Amino acid sequence: MKQLIFARHGESHANLLNVFANHEPSPPLTDRGREQATALAHRLAGRTTIGIYTSPLLRAVQTAHIVGDALGAPVVVSDALREFDVGCYEGSGEPAHWREYDEVLLAWLARGEGDRRVGGGENLHEIRARFRSLVDELTTGLTTREGTTVLVGHGGLYRCTLPAVLANVTPRWTLAHPLANTETVTTRPHRGRLVAVAWGDLAVDPSDVLDEPADP
Repeated sequence: MKQLIFARHGESHANLLNVFANHEPSPPLTDRGREQATALAHRLAGRTTIGIYTSPLLRAVQTAHIVGDALGAPVVVSDALREFDVGCYEGSGEPAHWREYDEVLLAWLARGEGDRRVGGGENLHEIRARFRSLVDELTTGLTTREGTTVLVGHGGLYRCTLPAVLANVTPRWTLAHPLANTETVTTRPHRGRLVAVAWGDLAVDPSDVLDEPADP
């Protein structure tokens, strides 16, 4: 079967410190994060994995290599999968900066205000453009190559970008259902478009639209 699987990296020290770490040098995986990556490899075993693409950030690269070594799959680093830039907030754990992050994320995904930026970093259009270029390239490859391609990226990135590349996933869904460390979204082509067939532990009919009811 031809599939793309989007996986979040394992737990890192940045997660424990609750700081923005979206550039190199960045903190590595924790011991628990390495265990999570090994468990991810076990969950993916049995598939024909033809390649693994990863964000250049250390926590993602480490996750990808643990999975790649276990599955015998090559690892390719792609800047398209890095976490989105938060400008001058890089390295910060200030509550005010995280409040702005939450507000901008809500503006992007609930109100369609894609020009907003966190700390002067990337806006939604810029994030989606680089991400979509890689997914389009790999989706084209799905028409000729059998097997599974795994993409190791970041929670913020996936919340912002998956609605732009998956026909049955909405921004409200990703806003309400963030991915935990090493949680995955399994996708495949369906009627000429890429769709989610599993979100975490939830199996999805390709024709179903993952959405949340409107607020009362």
